[in-house]
Amino acid sequence: MSNKTLFLKSGFVRAPLQNGVGRYVCQLQRVVLKFCKSHGGSRGLREFIEQDLVEFASNNPSIVVYLKPRRHRSPVIVGEYLNGDRVWMNMHNKTHSEITKWIEVLRTQQGDVASTRLRKNQYTDHPSIQGPWTPFTFKDPRLNIAELPDEEFGANNRLPMTATEQLKIMFEKKTLNIEPQKE
Repeated sequence: MSNKTLFLKSGFVRAPLQNGVGRYVCQLQRVVLKFCKSHGGSRGLREFIEQDLVEFASNNPSIVVYLKPRRHRSPVIVGEYLNGDRVWMNMHNKTHSEITKWIEVLRTQQGDVASTRLRKNQYTDHPSIQGPWTPFTFKDPRLNIAELPDEEFGANNRLPMTATEQLKIMFEKKTLNIEPQKE
C-alpha cells in the first residue's frame, strides 16, 4: 500500500440517505465559477457563462451559482456538496462543450468519491455472525459419502405434491385393494 492511500479518508460506497428511493435530492449545493475576463484560457468558461448559465441555473434551482472574476488567473470550477466535500477542477483551455459536460458530472455525483479509500468491497449494516451463506450450508452431511446419482438425494421433496401425482397414488392404492373377480 502506498503512502498516498494511507492518508485518504476511508469509508464505504453508499448512497446518501437512500437518495432516490422516495425522492431525489441533488447533492451539489454550490458551484463557484472563477474566470478571467480577458485571458485566452478562460474563453470556454466565458462562453458557458454567456450561453448556458441562465438555463443551467433555472433548471437547477437547488444549486447556488457564484461567478468570481479574477485577473490573469486560470479558470476554475469549485463544486461544494451537502456532505462537505469540495471538488476543484481546472478548466484552462477547455472548450464550451467540455465545460458543459464537466458541470453535468459535478451535478450528478455525490461528492469527492475519488479520494475515499474503500475498506471493503461489500458492506452491510447487519452482518451475519454465522459467516457467509453457501449453497451447501444446509445440506445433509450424508451427501458427502453418498455415491451419486442417488435416488434419495435426487428426489425433489421440497415442492408440494401436484393434483396429478395425488390422483396417481390414489389410483394405485385402489387397484391394489381390489381383488380379481371370479367368473
